[in-house]
Amino acid sequence: MADDTSGSVREEARPADPQARAYADPAPVGLAGFALTTLLLSIVNTGLLKETGAIVPVLALAAFYGGLAQFVAGLFEFRRGNTFGATAFMSYGAFWLTYWWLVQQLTSAGDVHVALGLYLLGWGIFTAYMAVAALRTSLAVLGVFVLLTITFVLLAVGEFQGGVPPQLATKIGGWFGIATGLVAWYASAAAVINATHRRPLLPTGPR
Repeated sequence: MADDTSGSVREEARPADPQARAYADPAPVGLAGFALTTLLLSIVNTGLLKETGAIVPVLALAAFYGGLAQFVAGLFEFRRGNTFGATAFMSYGAFWLTYWWLVQQLTSAGDVHVALGLYLLGWGIFTAYMAVAALRTSLAVLGVFVLLTITFVLLAVGEFQGGVPPQLATKIGGWFGIATGLVAWYASAAAVINATHRRPLLPTGPR
């Protein structure tokens, strides 16, 4: 009996595994970066914001918040073993970084509307199959992916139609983008507020 007791004491006295530490949930940061960048760009796409330099703050968000911050959130989801979160945040972080780069190249490029349409359609296809995976997440996250799929498809159609001036499909896509950003912002707010208060103050729907 004494041997068993001393053995358990020795077991408890072992130093903790340095890898067994808790990591904060990166999803609220990734969702917030995606939401704000999407909202601002979508307002521009609707035609509500007509300032000639409106794209500048969008590019700033695309590079650092929607792009870099979201990509880093995906890396932390990878560390936590969340395949869905890592794939989503790293991919859309990369999307915003490529968007930031592409817009700067368009000033010296020729007619690229069909190519941009294919670019957006490809993201729409990716988002569609991520929406299927999102069926096993919360209703709020599923809503983001369904709305975003529609947004990408509409924006792609707008580019296939000629792009500038904004086509009707682009403007409608802008409104769907606004809805996407708002739902993503809600999902981010719910995640961080519920975690802070340690109870579900903002419901996100069943998993």
